[in-house]
Amino acid sequence: MSAAQARSVAALLGVRRGKSGHVSPFDLADAVAKGLSVDAVDRLCAQVAPADPSLRYRIVPKATLARRQRTRRLSSDESERLARLARIWAFAVDVWGSEAAARQFLAKPHALLAGRIPRDFAAETEIGAREVEGLIGRLKYGSAV
Repeated sequence: MSAAQARSVAALLGVRRGKSGHVSPFDLADAVAKGLSVDAVDRLCAQVAPADPSLRYRIVPKATLARRQRTRRLSSDESERLARLARIWAFAVDVWGSEAAARQFLAKPHALLAGRIPRDFAAETEIGAREVEGLIGRLKYGSAV
């Protein structure tokens, strides 16, 4: 992940600047390992899928999210899933040049993902996220197949 991507993802997730005054990929990794704020779930979901309140429960199950509200922290695994979706979102916005276009791409089933919805596929597993990332990369460089 480039430094610019790390800054974009960190801003989405509410990760603060490191000792250097900037957010590095290392700062982001440390924040994910310690557990991100529960507020980051709502912040990211409001960007990626403002009309789909169930997305947050595909990242963190409903009962677990309710428990996390008390501690205000996600586990490292939950934080990893959230950061994974934030990474995909930042990449899609970069490629499409607008949040609206990125949101539209991520919300529609895609034939090259066997009809899966990119944001859901990316939220479910790291393998799914890599497939979505690969597809976005191929679209960016003009070779979608």
